[in-house]
Amino acid sequence: MKKVILILLVGIALLQAGCKKFSEFQTDPNKATKATPDLLLNSIEQSAFQSTDINNALICRQMINTDGVSLSQYYGWSRNSYNDYDNLLQVLKMEQAATALNKPEYVPIGKFFRAWYFLRLTQLFGDVPYSEALKGDEGNYTPVYDKQQDIYLNILNDLKAANDLITAGTTPIQGDIVFNGNMQQWKKAINSLSLRVLMSLSIKEPNTPALDIKKRFADIVSNPTQYPILTGNVDNVKLTFYNLDANRYPYFNSNDIQTAEYMDETFIDLLKSLNDTRLFSFADKASKFADLPVTDFNAYGGANGSAPIATNRGRALAGTVSRINPRFYKEPINEPSIALGYAEVQFILAEGVVRGWISGTASDYYNKGIQASMLFYGIDQPTIDTYQAQTSVKLQGAANPIKNIITQKYIASFMNSGYQPFYEQRRTGYPVFDVSGGGILNGGVIPKRWMYPDSESRLNQKNLVDAINRQYPGGDNINGVMWLLKP
Repeated sequence: MKKVILILLVGIALLQAGCKKFSEFQTDPNKATKATPDLLLNSIEQSAFQSTDINNALICRQMINTDGVSLSQYYGWSRNSYNDYDNLLQVLKMEQAATALNKPEYVPIGKFFRAWYFLRLTQLFGDVPYSEALKGDEGNYTPVYDKQQDIYLNILNDLKAANDLITAGTTPIQGDIVFNGNMQQWKKAINSLSLRVLMSLSIKEPNTPALDIKKRFADIVSNPTQYPILTGNVDNVKLTFYNLDANRYPYFNSNDIQTAEYMDETFIDLLKSLNDTRLFSFADKASKFADLPVTDFNAYGGANGSAPIATNRGRALAGTVSRINPRFYKEPINEPSIALGYAEVQFILAEGVVRGWISGTASDYYNKGIQASMLFYGIDQPTIDTYQAQTSVKLQGAANPIKNIITQKYIASFMNSGYQPFYEQRRTGYPVFDVSGGGILNGGVIPKRWMYPDSESRLNQKNLVDAINRQYPGGDNINGVMWLLKP
């Protein structure tokens, strides 16, 4: 996982990135000597909302790599990291600094980021340290592993409490590079994250009354005054890039993305089958078809993400495979990185109607989600209207409306949204990720999770072993089915 740490000095618009511990910045005579919540918030937002990572595009069959065997692409991955606990410690420091300076307006923001990071951790692994996770300063370096169900319940309760703490009179926060301190927009973000969390529990809804999933979802949607949610692209929880050192688009001037990475065939074919003009924003014409207009769907092609690397290299050399659109590596600013967006929220609401969690018209929410995504990519309204009028796109009358909804959410996630499209596929089975090629690893099976960090087996072995034994009879492996995914 990448971390981009942004330090904003009082009175100086200075952006820096690095891997130093926060304590090192405190001793620098050219930097602030005391941690303040605004400085810490700035850094936290950078690490939390940078959701643009080509590794996710490889996992989700949107792109391929031809420079070597990518374990992400071929589903041969193993372990992930606990880096988000470092981020959670920064959240804790922000909360402590806010308390020391009597700035209660940071309390709901702290709860939001606790929910954000703990959600990421439990979705990666299953059970993880939660209740004792941030007590290292008290001498507890071997925290117990909490059950995933308990973690989800606490996340939902924290988000509800965060919403309730923000009123019309709440003081705007400082150091906020996402919403410029606007607490009502944070309120929308908090409740929209709650909807994402609740929908991620769809498999558990029928048989987990303790979480009250359906009621919590309906309570948010039916009371927009108490629980406002994102209402347009202007509310997107996003990280905006600038043409400044260490704050440019992550793939600006990237050599790999220009030379070794291409578009995946299933993703290209999906867009072509739907006459989806977002293709022209995502991809470049294949070199063999360079003379065709940019708007000709025949000018684009992909390679099979599960095929042997030699096969894909051959197709790339033959000029039939598209690269990513040059804007992704030529433009230092490019588009913002959406971590949680209005389009996603509309698709969640559409799915909520289809599942019977809320009333309303699913197609209305669905169409608003498509429109929001296409507007984000600069597509004009007449083109959007034509696209939505297609039988292949319409939700009304669709044989499998959940498939249509998740497919559109998947398209909207290109080069943003982090692991979210993988989690949606894991939850629903849509879209189908191809595993038919001869290069596939893991026995041709799409993994369900990541293994715990190796460091835990040395530093916290007993608690780790207890957690593995109660969750995964086959041991700590990438095909283990966590509680979240069990009916």
